[in-house]
Parts: sequence; C-alpha cells; structure tokens
Amino acid sequence: MSYAEIYESWKSDPEGFWMTEAERIEWTKKPSKALWDRGDNIYEWFADGEVNTCWNALDRHVEAGHGDQVAVIYDSPVTGTKREITFAELLADTARFAGALRRQGVEPGDRVVIYMPMIPETVTAMLACARIGAIHSVVFGGFAAHELAVRIDDAKPRAMIAASCGIEPGRTVPYKPLLDGAIEQAKHKPDFTVVFQREQCPGEMTDGRDHDWEAFQEGAEPADCVPVRGDHPAYILYTSGTTGAPKGVVRPTGGHLVAMNWTMKAIYNVDPGEVFWAASDVGWVVGHSYIVYAPLIHRNTTVLFEGKPVGTPDASTFWRVISEHKVRSFFTAPTAFRAVKREDPKAEMLKDWDISHLRAIYLAGERADPDTIEWAQNVTGKPVYDHWWQTETGWTIAGNPVGIEALPVKIGSPTVAMPGYEIHILDDEGKEVPAGTLGAIAVKLPLPPGTLPTLWNAPERFQKSYLSHFPGYYETGDAGMMDADGYLWIMARTDDVINVAGHRLSTGAMEEVLAGHPDVAECAVVGVADDFKGQLPMGLVCLTKGVNRPHEEIEAECVKRVRDQIGPVAAFKLCKVVDRLPKTRSGKILRRTIAAIADGTEVKVPATIDDPSVIDEMRDNVSALGYPKQK
Repeated sequence: MSYAEIYESWKSDPEGFWMTEAERIEWTKKPSKALWDRGDNIYEWFADGEVNTCWNALDRHVEAGHGDQVAVIYDSPVTGTKREITFAELLADTARFAGALRRQGVEPGDRVVIYMPMIPETVTAMLACARIGAIHSVVFGGFAAHELAVRIDDAKPRAMIAASCGIEPGRTVPYKPLLDGAIEQAKHKPDFTVVFQREQCPGEMTDGRDHDWEAFQEGAEPADCVPVRGDHPAYILYTSGTTGAPKGVVRPTGGHLVAMNWTMKAIYNVDPGEVFWAASDVGWVVGHSYIVYAPLIHRNTTVLFEGKPVGTPDASTFWRVISEHKVRSFFTAPTAFRAVKREDPKAEMLKDWDISHLRAIYLAGERADPDTIEWAQNVTGKPVYDHWWQTETGWTIAGNPVGIEALPVKIGSPTVAMPGYEIHILDDEGKEVPAGTLGAIAVKLPLPPGTLPTLWNAPERFQKSYLSHFPGYYETGDAGMMDADGYLWIMARTDDVINVAGHRLSTGAMEEVLAGHPDVAECAVVGVADDFKGQLPMGLVCLTKGVNRPHEEIEAECVKRVRDQIGPVAAFKLCKVVDRLPKTRSGKILRRTIAAIADGTEVKVPATIDDPSVIDEMRDNVSALGYPKQK
C-alpha cells in the first residue's frame, strides 16, 4: 500500500488501524477496544489491556530464539570502551536488577528517578523499572542539583539510581555531589539510592541510604515481568515549561509499545536484526524512544554512544561508528552535523570509513536548515530526511514514511503527517488559513497512541498548555505552513514569529538564508524590542573553521542576503559574527536566552545549558550591536 492509502485507511477507521498494529505486541490480556474517551478532550489508548514493556523489549525475543542477537552496542570513545550485549545477557542483567529493586520494596506505580550517563547500566535500570511496573523518570546526567530537586519533589520517587560521574571530552562531571545536594534540597526524600561507581570518579557514599550497584544486587532473585494496564504510565519525562517549572510528560505503556514498534519500519525503514543508531542521550525523549525502547521492542540492535560528534577524538566519529557497527539508519540533530561541517567542511575524514551499509540519515530536534541537509547529502551520498516531533508526542508527527513509500524530499520540509496525526494550520482565532500561509500548527484530537494523555500531577496545566487555545486541537507551540501538496513547513516556535512593523515574519526563514552563506557554519536569529518597529531581527553567525576574512565583510554580506531573499520588510540590519552560541546539552540553540540578553530583561540561565560561560560572551556580542538599548 502507498502512503496515501495507509493514511486514508487510518483516517477512515482510526481505531481499527491501531487495533491491527496492537496485534504486533504481546499482551497478557488484549485490550477490548482501542480508544477510550474520558471527557474534557482526554483520551487513552488500549486502557483495559494488560502488558509489560520489558517482556516486549527482551523476553519475547529470547523466547523466540534470538537471545544471541546483539541488543546493545556500547561505544564509548571517552573511556576507550566497546562492548556488545546480547538480548539474553541484557535480559539476565535486567531481571536481576529488577529483583533487587523489588526486594527493597519498589512496587508497581512507584516512581524511580534515574540520573545516569550513556552507559549500559542506564538501559538496565530503565528496563528493570518497566519489568516490575515501576515508573521511571530519567533526568539528564549532570543537571544542576536544584533542577534535580524540583523533579524529585514532583515525582516523589521511592528510589533513585545514579552513576558517580559522567565523562565529557576533556573533563569528568561528578554526579554524586549533585545527587546529594538535590536530595538535601528536596522536600521529598527517597527511601534509598543505588550508585554505579565509575572508576574515573567514584562518589562518596552515605551510610544507610546509598547502595553500591553490585552489592545491591547480591543474592537477589531475578524478577518476572509484572503485567500493567495499557494506561499505566511507563515513564515520566520532564520537559522545560515556559514558566520555568518543568512539565512531567506521561508516557502510557500500551500506546507507547504499539507506536514505537510501528515507527521502526514505517519511518526508519529497518527490519528486525538490523543496527539502528540514534546519536542522542537517554536523558532526552529521543534517547527514551530511539536508543532504548523502539529498537529493542522491534528487535533491532541499538548503538549506545558515549561521546560527541567532534572532539572524541575528531570530526570523523560519526563515520567511524557507522562504519564499524554497520549502521543501517542513523538519527541525529542538525546541530551535530553543523559541528562536523564546521570542523571538516569538505568531509575529508569520511574517506577513511566505509558507510555503504547506511541507507539513510534522519534529522530532528530542531529545524533542519537546507544548507545542512544539502551538505550531509553531498558528502555521504545518502538520502537525508528531516522529521518533526516533540517530547510530548514521543514519535514523529510529520516525516517521510520511507518504510512504506519514500516520498519526494522538499528540502526544508519534514514532509507529511504520519497516520494518527491530522495537522491543521490555524490563525489566532482558530480558523484554518490558506495553503502557504504562516500560522499556528495544531493537531486535531485525539492524538495517536504513545502521545501524552496528561502531565504528571498537573491535569489543569495540561489543559492550559496544550488544549485550551484551540478547542478540539492539540497546540504544538510551533508555527509553520502547509503547501498545496500537503507538505508541512516548520518555520519557528510560535513565540519565534516576530512582528516587524505589523508584518509577521519567521526567524527560521531568516536563519535559512544566513545558513546558506558559504562561510556560515551555524546561526541564530532572534527578535529584539524596537521602539519604532515593535521588533527587529538580530542575527548571530558562527563561521566555518579556516575562514579568515574580515568579519565586517561577512556581516555585510549576511545583511544583503536577507534583504535580497526575504525583502526590505524584514528590516534586517543587526548581524554579528560570534565564536559560539548558547546551547543546551542536546544541542538546541537557546534563542529565548539570547533575546532576553538583547532586551535587557532578567536572564534565567537554563538548567540545560551546555556551558554557562557563553552567557557573558553573548552579552558582549549583543552589546557590540547596541543592545540592550538604554531606556
């Protein structure tokens, strides 16, 4: 069947479509129906079924005779370690750790906060929670103690599982002092913690509370899988809220299993037994969905990579990992390729590696500018597919369904809506706008399986954040347009659409123009306050390695490019070459932070920032452009 036929089959019978997909999952008790309407625009999928995530990720594959297949390839250039773990080995490790948790009193529904880096023990801890029906909440390793404390107080975990440290290029980040500080700050105190001691930086243990990873498991009986209801939360994952308070996205077990399994072939075009690599972190949604759960549920080998695209040791890292492990589909963020391109613009380092096994590259996590896509296509000779989704959805809203039908790529568009998502572009009053017109991107309810049914402990905030603005729709918070062929174009976050003298303009469109400059490696455009025009765009650009031309020349060329391609209406005059941009650890540019600096408002340094010292650099850079203006 073609994509159009499959999408139409979903649209004509959504519940039948997903009930068919649910047959590919092993249930202890099959659901009686697909969709449950709880009222007030709250929906749940497969609610009365009974199922276990760990069973579907591990046990069923071992029982089917695939125990010797490699489940996880651990590749850690920061420690010089490579290790393969089979499904049978991962099952044994997981069952044993789950038994130790259960012996210590962890029961179905209890929360467990996991604060660990990219090591196999993190995967074991996540799957062990799933095995006994505990609800894990993974917090990105190295998050500040205060931010971890906020999440402890919201999730109220029975237990915490941590590693003593994380390892970054050129430095070690001690986690244990941060963990101790967070527990001290939090009002809620976990019953116990389990600490995996890494030899690079062992942590100091607290008597009576902390257990060593190995000692904790001694003599524990391996735990069997505990079936849970389809609407039982598999995990809570905190995402940044606009108010500064994190939002605990709930992922329901039944829908998560069905959706994860479906996407591996339909979107990423891998068959069971093949190697899949998502170069992200288990602390983010990509790591949950596509490092841990989806590949294992679908019986793919997943690459667990502890390193960076550059600096571990150089810009050849991606090519080495793809070559050595015969990766079939590769998923990363556009910023990772921009970093590689900046260090090795002609991809000279690719010549030493064979990436012929690779079928395709997938980009997500932020808007993929055409220049980055074209560079990756040109140097690899592989198709590059942008796709768009969110922490809240857990999987693709719009993408190219390559495993069904590879649709023509329109560079700059993540392609089309996936089955389960009916996308509409709305104006501020909630009315549909014509094709090619910029508006708010909304998805008609109900959302498909695997997406969030609510926020943890915050149902009112869930309604206000996502459902109240456009009744009957999920508000994505992104702005964009739909073309006449049904292709979606993501232009910016809704609050990144700026108003210049009454004209609504996309900062993303301007970034696209700047990224097309041959000397620009990456860039950001933000709106800054202006007394006359309301807002003005400010552009900050980082140069490709080896460019030695005067910065003033490049800045003038960038201004001219925007004027020529967007038009004088953009009033684009503020442009500065900078060494680096403030980013999160996952590589997203902190545009709101830049705008706050330029406007002279209070800057709350985000907990997710990779290097806080960049804030002072950014103050100097925007000051050189005359901002913030003196009132």
